[in-house]
Amino acid sequence: MTQPLLLMAAGGTGGHMFPAQALAEAMLRKGWRVRLSTDARGARYTGGFPHTTEIVKVPSATFSRGGALAKLAAGPRIAAGVTRMAMQMRRDRPDVVVGFGGYPSIPALGAATVLKLPRMIHEQNGILGRVNTFFASRVDCVACGTWPTELPPGVEAVHTGNPVRTAVLERAGAGYITPGDYPMSILVIGGSQGARILSDVVPAAIAALPEQVLRHVRVSHQAREEDLERVATFYAEHGIDADVQPFFKDVPRRMSEAQLVISRAGASSVADISVIGRPAILIPYAAATGDHQTANARGLVEAGAAIRIPESRLDAEALAEQIGAVMTNPDGALQMARAALSVGAPDATDRLVALVEELAAKEAR
Repeated sequence: MTQPLLLMAAGGTGGHMFPAQALAEAMLRKGWRVRLSTDARGARYTGGFPHTTEIVKVPSATFSRGGALAKLAAGPRIAAGVTRMAMQMRRDRPDVVVGFGGYPSIPALGAATVLKLPRMIHEQNGILGRVNTFFASRVDCVACGTWPTELPPGVEAVHTGNPVRTAVLERAGAGYITPGDYPMSILVIGGSQGARILSDVVPAAIAALPEQVLRHVRVSHQAREEDLERVATFYAEHGIDADVQPFFKDVPRRMSEAQLVISRAGASSVADISVIGRPAILIPYAAATGDHQTANARGLVEAGAAIRIPESRLDAEALAEQIGAVMTNPDGALQMARAALSVGAPDATDRLVALVEELAAKEAR
């Protein structure tokens, strides 16, 4: 019997690629072949994908970036990508095509639409991105990671939650050690975009904590490459035990050991926080399209699991006050951790798998 083929298409950010990785892991375990269509930027995020995932780099482009020449070239480049994918799909027909957003997903979704193949999209954020907005009315199913998600008129969606990686699932609901008079951890993660303001504000806020808290604190701080030296130097000069790196390969472990997470409100970060179950201070990225990170934070904030600080109100004094409020209140911190778990969707991957299998079965009938 021929193995069914899942073709996934995803853009070049962790927010798009991590859910795709989770689905790839699950479908391979079910005996499917899995192919990922992305671009050169997206290929940088494929190191964690199972080695049996076939990675295909396909040209794509966006009309929203670059100068006039780049925008003029976008149309032909996209058309070339769609043509290439259509030819490939005719040779090796996918049973289902799933797009996770980002302009590199255009060629695969465009070709699947032309060829009328079973297709769906998964939107991670509380507001659909441009590409997913375009395809929302042109696919068989729209799955949403954040609920509620703002949808185009006439489009219905299924709430699946955001799939998380196996390393996160292995720590789902990990026991929470409340803050106290012993070593405590704070994890600071900012994502690849907009992390600079966290490097500007968080170290000073932590340094401003009361001495009885500060002497027990150790920090894991994810900073951009160009900010590493100054952030590490600040922590060292203030006697704070800090591990400062551009990227932590073991975020799930560090999160499970943390008493508090300070983070942007990217969809993947919010999903990880809710599945592992940790108190959080969320600082939505103000430049995010449609202010979707504020929408992403809504569920945790309304559940009482997170404190949201708008970027416009972020300074060291305000942040220090909120950090102190969590780190000096063990009962409140425990309640926040439990509240985070209440909005988590550890079965999000299973829900997405079910939709893929349902589409494949419908096509086979």
